[in-house]
Amino acid sequence: MAIKILYVEDELFLGKIVKETLETRGFDVIMESDGADVVRTFEDEQPDICILDVMLPNKSGFEIAEEIRKLNDDVPIIFLTAKTQTDDVVQGFKLGANDYIRKPFSMEELIVRIENALRVRKDDPIILSGDTIHLGKYQFHLNKQVLSIGKEERKLSYRESELLKYLYGQRDKVIDRRDLLNHIWGNDSFFNSRNLDVYITKIRSYLKEDPSLEIITIKGVGYRFVL
Repeated sequence: MAIKILYVEDELFLGKIVKETLETRGFDVIMESDGADVVRTFEDEQPDICILDVMLPNKSGFEIAEEIRKLNDDVPIIFLTAKTQTDDVVQGFKLGANDYIRKPFSMEELIVRIENALRVRKDDPIILSGDTIHLGKYQFHLNKQVLSIGKEERKLSYRESELLKYLYGQRDKVIDRRDLLNHIWGNDSFFNSRNLDVYITKIRSYLKEDPSLEIITIKGVGYRFVL
């Protein structure tokens, strides 16, 4: 069965190109151009993933995402937008977005990000108590972005939390460094690559109380998160 995409874009020429290209890759695409119609279409179609433009007539992509998250907190959401302000990106992620792509974008980039969001969803860890997963001796509280062991708690930054969640979702697999960079930072630039080294070191230090947890560096490839 084809992956069903709910694609929302009010630039009809761009929308037609994206829709037809995705369909040639085997996706089933339902396209909407008016923000007011999207949530109803979401309920009717039950898509596997949503791709939302931010600037839409009648209702913004942010408003739509907020309503979708009330109906379904699992379906991946990717924002497509010309907005470039950091505050807009942060707002999108706070509303539950899985990814955020700035216009103009390449179709290959969009397809890779769709596949990545779907893969992460498939490999999501088992949720044990609302928003908490077990990491060996630790508990990772997703919504609060808190890592705890015993009575000790550590508040994680947004990127630390996303990195740990991604590592766990891909546990015991070889994780390509570029995939990790694109998922967390949106690109694999030299600057972000150095940032990743710093963040990996931080996560390792946070998990040092449990020797059964290990982030193994695979030289020239990426990492494995072993439990």
